[in-house]
Amino acid sequence: MAIGGAPRLIVGVSGASGAAYGLRVLDACAELGVESHLVASKSAVQTLAQETGLAMADLNARAAVVHRQADIGASIASGSFPTLGMIVAPCSVRTMSEIATGVTSTLLTRAADVTLKERRTLVLMVRETPFHLGHLRTMVRLAEMGAIIAPPLPAFYAKPQTIAEMVDQSVGRALDLFGLSWSPVKRWGQDVGPLVGGADEA
Repeated sequence: MAIGGAPRLIVGVSGASGAAYGLRVLDACAELGVESHLVASKSAVQTLAQETGLAMADLNARAAVVHRQADIGASIASGSFPTLGMIVAPCSVRTMSEIATGVTSTLLTRAADVTLKERRTLVLMVRETPFHLGHLRTMVRLAEMGAIIAPPLPAFYAKPQTIAEMVDQSVGRALDLFGLSWSPVKRWGQDVGPLVGGADEA
């Protein structure tokens, strides 16, 4: 939410594989008229370059507002700054773990902590596999704190033809959690299915 203006969404981009998710979240915000507040980790710069060939300036150009990772005094570090919540796309295990402890050392994790304490929606698109028991316990802890763990898994019922379509489906479903409906999403019973003349129920 935003008082007297466009809705705001904090977009965190960590150094996990999946820079495309962060890029497309920012694109979606622009298309939906949502004021995006970007904060990216240092590691995100390297991943962005390796996976997309883009520089940090290219990522920043897609955001409405850009915050420096070290700027702990930024607007998004305060609960009095109204937002719809925050999405971390992609979310590394390190970032996830820091949020879970509440001992935040960067603006990205501080903003996530604020989102939780204000009881706003926090969506973590965690990119790691396989998960060991420590990862899973950390996710349980975060879920108990109010976060939503949303790994970007492909939805094959949408019959994606390209990697871009798979990315957009995951991003759109994550944005659904904020009440934001993005047009690239293919929905079951609307754009796809339901099945007709399928096998009888066992």
